[in-house]
Order: sequence, then structure tokens, then C-alpha cells
Amino acid sequence: MINRKKASLLNLFFTVFIDLLGFGIVIPILPYYTSQFGASAWELGWIMTLFSAMQFFCAPLWGRLSDRVGRKPVLMISLLGSAGCFILLGWAQSLTWIIIARLFGGIFAATISTAYAYVADITTPENRAKGMGTVGAAFGLGFVCGPVFGGILSQWGYATPMFVAAGISVVNFGMAFFFLAEPPVSAAQRSLNRSRRFDWSVWKTAFSSPLSATGISLFFVFTFAVTQMEVSFALYLARKFGMGATQAGILLGVSGLVMAGVQGGGAGRLARRFDEFQLIAGGAALCGLGLLGFVLAGSPLWLGLALGVLALGHGAAHPTLSSMTSKGAPADSRGAVLGVFHSASSLARVLGPPVAGALYDGVSPDAPFVASAALCGSVVLASVVLKSKPWATRAARA
Repeated sequence: MINRKKASLLNLFFTVFIDLLGFGIVIPILPYYTSQFGASAWELGWIMTLFSAMQFFCAPLWGRLSDRVGRKPVLMISLLGSAGCFILLGWAQSLTWIIIARLFGGIFAATISTAYAYVADITTPENRAKGMGTVGAAFGLGFVCGPVFGGILSQWGYATPMFVAAGISVVNFGMAFFFLAEPPVSAAQRSLNRSRRFDWSVWKTAFSSPLSATGISLFFVFTFAVTQMEVSFALYLARKFGMGATQAGILLGVSGLVMAGVQGGGAGRLARRFDEFQLIAGGAALCGLGLLGFVLAGSPLWLGLALGVLALGHGAAHPTLSSMTSKGAPADSRGAVLGVFHSASSLARVLGPPVAGALYDGVSPDAPFVASAALCGSVVLASVVLKSKPWATRAARA
């Protein structure tokens, strides 16, 4: 049974990795692709919001369906639907078809939430964190490799990465069909193992603890800030330095490696030397400096260095905010509270892109980065102020 569970986790790892590889391929291409059809930054922001909004609101529906029919069928439907959306995106002849493709792409983007529920089905509470880490590693690795591949593939036309992403999803569908086993648990147990985004009692529990409430709130602001950069990044590269999708993909891939390196190896050592409020303040400060570096950079080299500083800060702050939220949650509802934590990030990705697009078009191309740096500054200030609170002092000693 143990070997079977290990095999299931390994198969799930590759399912998530390949799926995120296909998703990541599109990231550096979409701004250039939409600009071919005359899209403004504001319209690009709404296209990105549409995808995130559909993902946010539809994931619970897919989750409830997976409770009834099983995790594997939902994962396979999601992968096949994603393949169709990538094909539609590659064939798009107008901005309207891109919008339709991204709308349905968000609807079918249920793989990650269902994958986490799958892990809960096949693990015990004692080794669940390790299983969740496996999915998180696959997520991060796919997200790092995807932009690089997408940037390279764009040399043969912006539609090429879309069709390759579709092919990857089809291959992934075949792998899931033949190698991914359905967890042997009842529908009732599947329902218990799945986090519920819209269970308001869970949200109440999450915000009843000052420590969890702080972690979730700061993560929302932090993600909202980083989203401003994600929307504006490729457009800014093209406008300021004349750089194309290939360079954008490579830069995003390298920054992803830096983040993964900090989260995987450096975060633990940093946590032994500094408390959580110090790490959050330091990480947010680095992010703010990196974002201001975008505005001040006079060459691609300095811009790359600024992106590296941003990646270092993100790599330090993200896991620390997650740890803070987990530490403040009751032991019997820690998983559900972390679900609220990730929902806050999803909500920031729904609200952030239109703001970034409006700032880019309506104020200046520098405005999203300056606004993001200011938001990071607010996270630094909040961390410094809250650190002196009695409940924060008790948490630091725990």
C-alpha cells in the first residue's frame, strides 16, 4: 500500500508539472499575442482577470463534482478542456476569440485544487504536509520551465507555444488515464478532504486569530503588488528596451529559479536566524526595491538585477506568510485556514490586473511598478508595527 501511495504521488507530481508547464508556456507570450490584435494594457489586465476569476469561482464546483465522481475524472476533464482552450487560443483571429479561450481556460483550470484534494485522499495527517510539498514542487518547477520554453517557442510565431501547450495537455491526459489511480476512499471522505473556499465559518476561524489574520491580509496585499508587475512586465520590456517574448520568458524563468532556490533551501536557514515579522518585512522591502529598480533601470542588465532582487524578496516572504498563517490556525482546521490563505491570493489575482492595466495606460508605464513598490512598503510598515503586539511576541517565542 505504501508503494502504491508513493507511485500515486509520483504520477500526480508529473500530472501537475506537465500541466503547469503548459500553463507557464503561455505567460510570457500573452501580452505580445494580444497586442497583435490591438489590445491595450487595460484590456490585457481584464483578460488576465477573467481567467483568474473563472478559476476562483469554478474551482469549488469542480471540487464538489470530484467528491461525487472521483478526483481522476475531474483531472482528466480539466486537462482535455485545457488542451481545447490552448488550441482555440492558437487559432484566434481576433481579441474576442482570445477572451473566449481564456474564459474557458479559467473554467477548466481545476487541476491544482483537485490535485491537493487528491493528496489529502491518499495521505495520513502525519505525512500530508510532505505530500502537499510534492505538489507544490511540481507547481513551482512547471512554472519555472514553462516561461522559458514559451519564450523560445515564440521565435516560430506566437501561436506556436499555444499549440505546443495543447499537445502537452493531451500527453498529460494520456498519462493520467493510464497511470493515475483513483484514491480508494468514499465520496463522504473525499468531501471531508477537500477545502471549501466559500465556507464562511472557515473564513471566520481564519480571521479569529490575529496571527492568521495578519498572514492572510499581508499575503493579499503582497500578491496584489506582485500582480501589477506580472501584468506590466512584458509590455514594459518591449516599450523600454525593445525586448521580445524570448527574452521575457528567459527572465521570468531565471527569476522563478531564484524564488525556488530561496524557498527550497534558503528559507529554512533564514527562519532560524530571524523571526517571521523580520523575514516578511525584509522580503517585502527587497520586492519594493526590485520594483523601483524596474523604473530606474537604464539597461537590460540592471533590469535583470532588479528582477533578481524581486525574486529574492518574494522567495523569502511567501513561505514565511504561509508559516505565520499556519501557526495561528487551530490544529484541527489548519488545512482549511491555509485554503483561505490561498484564496486570498487568488482574489488578489482577480482584482489586481485591471488596476495594473489602468495605471499603465492611464498614468504611465512606470506607474504599476511604483504602485507595487508602495504596496510592498505598506507590508514592511505593517510588519514593523505589528511585531510589537503582545500576540506577535508570544508567537515569536513559540
